[in-house]
Amino acid sequence: MIVSTTGKISRELYEQSDVLYGTHDRIFMTVGGMGHASMIAYGMAQADLGRQIVCVDGDGAVMMHMGALAFIAKQAPKNFLHIVINNAGISYAGLLHEMEPDEWDHILRTNLTSVFYCCKFAIPFMLKKHSGKIVQISSVWGTHGASMEAAYSASKGGLHSLTKALAKELAPSNIQVNAIACGLIDTHMNACYSKEELNDLISQIPANRMGKPSDVAHLTLSLASATNYLTGQIITLDGGWM
Repeated sequence: MIVSTTGKISRELYEQSDVLYGTHDRIFMTVGGMGHASMIAYGMAQADLGRQIVCVDGDGAVMMHMGALAFIAKQAPKNFLHIVINNAGISYAGLLHEMEPDEWDHILRTNLTSVFYCCKFAIPFMLKKHSGKIVQISSVWGTHGASMEAAYSASKGGLHSLTKALAKELAPSNIQVNAIACGLIDTHMNACYSKEELNDLISQIPANRMGKPSDVAHLTLSLASATNYLTGQIITLDGGWM
């Protein structure tokens, strides 16, 4: 299993996958800027949550050019790759006409182009085995769009289309591709909201709470072991919000 991820959801994926798969066949690639990936990887190693950890600081697309996945391929045993979970993501809140082109590019590179590189790397391994699972962690804004988050919404909408197209492309090879469209989840990305703003958002959710990282991790790992007839789906996890 390879997980390209950072943040609270990553820790839940570590912990829950430990129960399902043990620690021997997991390779976690933590992705983050300004040293965040290194800090996360160090914490995971200290907690003994993964036997093989690769950390790269920087956006996901640049990371692939730096050879992190090639490093994994050299270190891993043959036929090691069964599951890929693409979970790297960043957001931008602001008016589109005030957004700089490099800010737009950074969002698209991290949220969408990195998925291209990770899938491009993973698919040949899965084709050799004629099996595999790819799970994308996405957002409800990829379906519905969010005011003041046009770039983020566009990147997640692109991820939804990529998921559906890739699922059709890979289904004859017994490789399944699905995505989870998350609603309001208690992650660092939503730490920008004030308590009042969060309470207002929660009041709109029938489940009357934020989603937990463990909710996302549980559904992700369920998809990673689901029937091979389940593919090309965008599964909403939002407490009935949208």
